[in-house]
Amino acid sequence: MGELTRRQSASLVLHGAPWKGVSYGCTTRAGGVSAGPWESLNLALHVGDDPLAVQENRRRLAAGLPAEPFWLEQVHGRGVVEVTGPFTAQPAGGGALLQGEGAANTPPQADAAITTQPGVVLAIMTADCIPVVMADAHGRALGVAHAGWRGLAAGVLEATLAALRARLPEASAWRAWIGPCIGQQSFEVGDEVRVAFTEQDPDAQQYFTAGRQAGKWQADIAALARHRLLTIGLYDVEVSGLCTYQRADLFYSYRRSAASGRMATLAWLHGPELP
Repeated sequence: MGELTRRQSASLVLHGAPWKGVSYGCTTRAGGVSAGPWESLNLALHVGDDPLAVQENRRRLAAGLPAEPFWLEQVHGRGVVEVTGPFTAQPAGGGALLQGEGAANTPPQADAAITTQPGVVLAIMTADCIPVVMADAHGRALGVAHAGWRGLAAGVLEATLAALRARLPEASAWRAWIGPCIGQQSFEVGDEVRVAFTEQDPDAQQYFTAGRQAGKWQADIAALARHRLLTIGLYDVEVSGLCTYQRADLFYSYRRSAASGRMATLAWLHGPELP
């Protein structure tokens, strides 16, 4: 399932089993200053919350981290960037440098990030979509991915693992953590969603059960994500099993309320001087 701990900051963080050389976890909605539907630790600037409240929430979060998080502008695609410094990244596999979030910079458009630099804090935001953390077994390369159903079907997890393998080809064992996301009982979708997966892989049908209405399905996107990782040879996968829709006490959910905040899933590699 997962374990809740309180870091140096006020926020509660859910995480899975300990990984060698890596810290990772997902925030809950507790510990911030936002009010209304964003109560209280909303970390997103694009959802209608008071920007000053979000800035304070981010400040509180950063107090328990080794560095400022590297944020992305998520677009429900499969783009991956490699983060090479506190506010610098490039498309995975090479390309022009992109500026990350800084005093006057715009986060790069992507739905996943990787790094091999200790102390660089990767971050993605979710509120029902799947947050996934990946790392090699020795804690030398790290990635995070945001996967809604569109990004999952487009191959964002496959693209992230491919970028990690290209960066660290000598690694033979990889692991992944699938964080809190909307559960099957709460995620009703149309047939176009089911077909987006089953046309690629008929075995994906097992993760859809008939919905309460004709032409509707209940989709288990966490299990779909695990299935896709297993298919590409990543066999050590832990699933949190927590539903963002059902656990209003812990998580934001866009499906539950369109006016909603966002949690952050954060991860970083340890260095010689980092815990």
